[in-house]
Amino acid sequence: MSSLTTIVFASGNAGKLREIERLLAALDVTVVPQSDYGVSEAEETGSTFAENAIIKARHAHVATGLAAIADDSGLVVDALDGRPGVLSARYAGRGASDADNIDKLLEELSGIDERSAAFHCAACFVADGRAEPLLAYGSWHGEILHERRGSRGFGYDPVFLDPTLGLAAAELSAEQKNQRSHRGQALRALLVALADSSPSPTGPG
Repeated sequence: MSSLTTIVFASGNAGKLREIERLLAALDVTVVPQSDYGVSEAEETGSTFAENAIIKARHAHVATGLAAIADDSGLVVDALDGRPGVLSARYAGRGASDADNIDKLLEELSGIDERSAAFHCAACFVADGRAEPLLAYGSWHGEILHERRGSRGFGYDPVFLDPTLGLAAAELSAEQKNQRSHRGQALRALLVALADSSPSPTGPG
C-alpha cells in the first residue's frame, strides 16, 4: 500500500463512499469515487457477490488506470430462500429507491415470524502488477424488523436488527456500524491482506 497515493472506488453510492473513506482514513491514500473520472457503473452480471466485486473493480481500473477497490454486498434472508441477495440494490426493479426495496422486503415477509438474515460483502482490490484480484469477505448476522427504525445509514439499514446491540443498523453511529458491518469486516480484511501480500501492489497514481 505504501506505493499508492490514490485509489478509485468503483461505486457512485454516497453512503458506501463515506464508509470506505472512514475505514481508510488511517492510510496515506486518497479515495476518489469513479464518478470523478466519468466512469460509468459496471454491468453487474455476476451470480455472486465476489463475481460482481471483481467486475466492478476491473471496470474502474481499466477505465482510469488507477488501483481500484470495489465491493458488492447484499442482504440474504433465510425465509426468502436467500433473496434479495445479489439483487439487493434493485430488488424492487431497476432504479428502485432504498424505500422501494424495503417496502417490497417487508411485504414479502408479512406474516412470517422467522426473520433471520445476514448482510454479506465481498471486497476486491485490483492494480497493475497484481496478476489476480485480491478478495476479502465479511458478514453481519441479524434479523429483519417489522418496521423501520433509525435515520442513519442507507439501503436496508432501517429494518436490519443487530441482535447483540438490540439496535437497527440505522440507529448505529458510523463508528459502531464500521466495527460490526459486513463491509467494515471485508474492507479491514482486505487491507490486512494487502499489507501482508508480496510483492507490494503498485500502480499509477
